[in-house]
Amino acid sequence: MPGTGEPRSPQAAVGVGLYFTGNGAVFAALLPWYPLLVDRLALSSWQFGLVVACFAVGSLLSSALPAALIARFGAHRVVIGGTVMLGVAASATAWSVNGVMMAVCLLLLGCFDAIVDVAQNVVGISVQERAGRTILSSMHALWSLGGLVSGAAATAAASGGADMRVWMALIGIAAVLITIVGRRLIGGYASPRRVADSDANSETDLESETDSEARGLTDSDSSLDGNGRDRAAGRSKRAILSAALPLAIVAICGAAVEDIANNWAGLAAVDFADVPTASAGIAFSIVIGSQCLGRFSGDLLVTRFGAGRIARLGGGLIALGGIGVVAAWEPVLLLVAMGALGFGSATLVPGALGAAGRLPGLGRAGGVTLVNWLMRVGYLGTSPLVGVVATGAGLRWGLGILVLVGILTMVFAHRLDVRRA
Repeated sequence: MPGTGEPRSPQAAVGVGLYFTGNGAVFAALLPWYPLLVDRLALSSWQFGLVVACFAVGSLLSSALPAALIARFGAHRVVIGGTVMLGVAASATAWSVNGVMMAVCLLLLGCFDAIVDVAQNVVGISVQERAGRTILSSMHALWSLGGLVSGAAATAAASGGADMRVWMALIGIAAVLITIVGRRLIGGYASPRRVADSDANSETDLESETDSEARGLTDSDSSLDGNGRDRAAGRSKRAILSAALPLAIVAICGAAVEDIANNWAGLAAVDFADVPTASAGIAFSIVIGSQCLGRFSGDLLVTRFGAGRIARLGGGLIALGGIGVVAAWEPVLLLVAMGALGFGSATLVPGALGAAGRLPGLGRAGGVTLVNWLMRVGYLGTSPLVGVVATGAGLRWGLGILVLVGILTMVFAHRLDVRRA
C-alpha cells in the first residue's frame, strides 16, 4: 500500500494517462496536414511513401537509447525531455520546403517518439503491476484519445485556413505542459528506483538461471570442454528471442494499421470518396476514434476473455475493414471500414507490450524495448510498400495489404497470453 502522502493508484494511473495523451496529441496534430504538404511539395505516391517511412527509420536508429536513457536519467525525465524534442521535431516538419527536409524532420520525430514510447510504457507497466489490475490498454486508449482530439482540431484548423506552423508550435507546448502535470500526479508511485530494481532483479534471475543451466550441461556432457556457460547463455538468448518474436509480429500488425491510417487514410478519403482535401483528416479521426473506444473497453475484455482471444477477434475486424476500404466508392462504407480497422487494432500494441514486460529473463525496460524495436523494424516497410503498389496498380491494391495484416494477426494472437514466470 502507498505510504502516507504518496499518490494512490487512481491518481498515478491518471498521471500515466496524461503521459500517453500528450504523446498521442503531438504526432496526430501533424497528420491532417499531410494532404496539404503533399500538394505543396509536389510529392508522388512513392515519394510520399518513402518520406513518411523515415519516421520508422528514426525509431530504429534510436533502438539502443531508451533502456540506456531510462537507466541513466529515469523513465520520468526521459518522457518529459523526449516530449519537448518531439514537439520541436513536429513543429519543424511544418516548415518543410521540400521532401528531403520533411524526411529529416520525420526521422527525428520517429527517434524521439520511440524513446518516449518505451519510457511511458515502462512507467505504465510499473503502475499496473503495483496496482494489481490491468490498466495498460486504457493508457493506450488515452493515447488514442489525445490523437483523436488533436487530429480533429487540426482538421478543423486546416479547413479554416489556419497557419500549420503556428498550430504545430501550440500543440507542442500543450503536450509538454500535459506531461509535466502527469509527472506531478504520479509522484513516487512509479519511481525510477522501483523500475530499476525490477529490471535488476530480472537480470539477476537470468544470470542465476544461466549459471545453473551451464553447470548442469557441464556436469552431464563432458564434450562441452568448458563452453557450457556460453552455450547455455546462447540458448537462453535464443529462447528469449523466440518468445519475443511472436509478440512483435502482433505488435507489428497493430502498428501497421496505425501507420497506414496515419499516412494513407486521408489520401484514400480524397481518392476513393471525393472528400475535400482540407477535410480529409476525418478518415484518420474515425480510425483513431474507434481505436480509442476499443482500448477503453480493452482492459475489461482482456480480463474477461484473455488477450489472445480479443486479439484474434481484432484480426478478423482488420481483415474485414481492409476489404471494406478496397471496395469503398463513397464516404459511408469507407468510414465504416476505417472504424473496423481502428477497433480491431485497439488491443494489439498494448497487449504485446504488456506481455513483453512479463517475459522471463528480461526486465520491464528490456522486454518492452526489445519488442518495441522489433515492432518498428517490422513495419518500417509498410508505407513504402503501399506506395510502390499504389504507384504500379493503384491505391486500392496498395491498401489491400490490410487484409493480410488481419490474417497474420489471427495466426499469432494466442501468443499474447504470457504469464509472469
